[in-house]
Amino acid sequence: MDDLDRTILAELQEDGRLTVTELAARVGLSLSPCHRRLRELERSGAIRGYRAVVDAEVVGLKFEALVFVTMRQEDRSTVSSFEEAVADIPQVLQAQRLFGDPDYLLRIVSADLPAFQRLYDEKLATLPGVQRLSSTLVMKHVVYERPLPA
Repeated sequence: MDDLDRTILAELQEDGRLTVTELAARVGLSLSPCHRRLRELERSGAIRGYRAVVDAEVVGLKFEALVFVTMRQEDRSTVSSFEEAVADIPQVLQAQRLFGDPDYLLRIVSADLPAFQRLYDEKLATLPGVQRLSSTLVMKHVVYERPLPA
């Protein structure tokens, strides 16, 4: 990966809908070399995919919480069951396993507080191996959906 590849990645993070022609012009390459580099970035996994960034509030998901999970037990089977169950909950936008306490951090969206409460009671509290859940509400995003640094 060289500086030109990093420039291509930066441009695509800003606007993933660029055509290869537009991208080539922005990074100062002709079409064929730009296309080859783009395909290599995709093949190598540096570019994992393309998607629309949807505004949660505009589509009715106005409530966001961070949920900290402390596990009762952390054997391989329990961790695997927990992670599979979390992955099946559509309202969980992100889930990270952490070192130390707590064991996991979940970023969750819902329509409102009652919807979050139902999700909490019916799904989160019943996840395998959970000892304790602790949640905090997101007041505002200060840094959000930032592109990776070049």
